[in-house]
Amino acid sequence: MMESITRLPERQAEPVKITINLGHVDLGRMDLLVREGFYANRTDFIRTAIRNQLTSEGRSVAQSIDRHQLELGMFDITRADLEAIATAGEKLHLKVVGLARIAADVSPALALSTIGSLNVLGSLQASKPVKAALKDRIT
Repeated sequence: MMESITRLPERQAEPVKITINLGHVDLGRMDLLVREGFYANRTDFIRTAIRNQLTSEGRSVAQSIDRHQLELGMFDITRADLEAIATAGEKLHLKVVGLARIAADVSPALALSTIGSLNVLGSLQASKPVKAALKDRIT
């Protein structure tokens, strides 16, 4: 039933803000590279460093995705998707590396009756009532 869930282009999601702690020396070295014009700002440096690390570990990531049978990307789970799953008498078991977004008009009852499990490495966006209803099915 995974084929009924909409895969989004990567540009359609807002970036997620994270917080990190750095030592003073590392922060100073980063600021020096920014001042010297290697990077536009601290955020540019951090994004570049993360992308470079993910690229260098790309093969390991791909192997893990295959081994754990994960879907890579961003997915919109709509009310219509879940109603179709209910009509088919099936359950959705979604394993995502990226974003899973459950539409705001999905009721907790519909989510409970159609979603068997959600394993999201990245971000899960859903209403508080839906997240609360699915708390035992989210890993």
